[in-house]
Amino acid sequence: MDPIKIATVQFENKSGDKAYNLQVIEQFAAEAAKKGAEAVAFHECSITGYTFARHLSKEDLLSIAEPIPNGPSIQKLQSIAQEHNLALLAGLFEREGDRIYKAYVCVDKTGVIAKFRKLHPFINPHIEPGDAYCVFKLNGWRCGILICYDNNIIEHVRATNFLGADILFMPHVTMCTPSSRPGAGFVDPLLWENREADPTSLRAEFDGLKGRAWLMKWLPARAYDNGMYVVFSNPIGMDDDQLKNGCSMILDPFGDILAECRALDNDLVVATLTPEKLTQAGGYRYKNARRPELYGDILSQPHRSEQKVAWISKN
Repeated sequence: MDPIKIATVQFENKSGDKAYNLQVIEQFAAEAAKKGAEAVAFHECSITGYTFARHLSKEDLLSIAEPIPNGPSIQKLQSIAQEHNLALLAGLFEREGDRIYKAYVCVDKTGVIAKFRKLHPFINPHIEPGDAYCVFKLNGWRCGILICYDNNIIEHVRATNFLGADILFMPHVTMCTPSSRPGAGFVDPLLWENREADPTSLRAEFDGLKGRAWLMKWLPARAYDNGMYVVFSNPIGMDDDQLKNGCSMILDPFGDILAECRALDNDLVVATLTPEKLTQAGGYRYKNARRPELYGDILSQPHRSEQKVAWISKN
């Protein structure tokens, strides 16, 4: 494989405004192409917006969801990809008959080359879970997709890696929400409004345990343990009534950050991924040293699925 240049983006989306969000996606696609990127990744539901969907009825969701690959947003992504000669990865609500999914696609000038449905959706009870992993080829590299909460279940990351993915795209809408972990919580939207006059206070919240400090507890480990590249994409600014802190970044198989969005604004970064690191990193050796005969049955035991999603409702 030859080295590949990948871009990841953070931007403040508008809820339900697909035209606006696609316009921003087009602007960043042009910037990514100028910087030599062969693909550019955006966050979960970057086309539609995300958090506002917790208020929607099934009829409302169906009205903003689109079929894939024939919906207008996908056609627009293909047009952008063709104009700038790169692949785009973006998310939206998918409609298939009267069923609704949280989808993320990779689109190039030929159309949709990959589609993944979130395995653990919970923003709205009318959204159904996906039931399959996704591995595809992008300019000679094997890639996978897992959306937000899916990445917190470490078996999903390992399974996607074992299916061949050397690059894992991780679109999120995360951080700055309440949790049982110490230090978690919402960030005051007034800090965002006042970010030019007082960036210090906002940065302290964004980089602390409400945000980046929590992310860095687990994100580098996903890359390191599996010996794979990770492309993390997350919005910044207001997503409905909740403030998000961005930190879109690309990590290598050593768990090191190659590039990270640090602006308190819309931002894009590009990194070069080289194949040599895939076998140099410790994760490559650890996977070859496995003894699945000892724990295969243990890891496959069934359990009762539980999800706590109190954070989606802000009182």
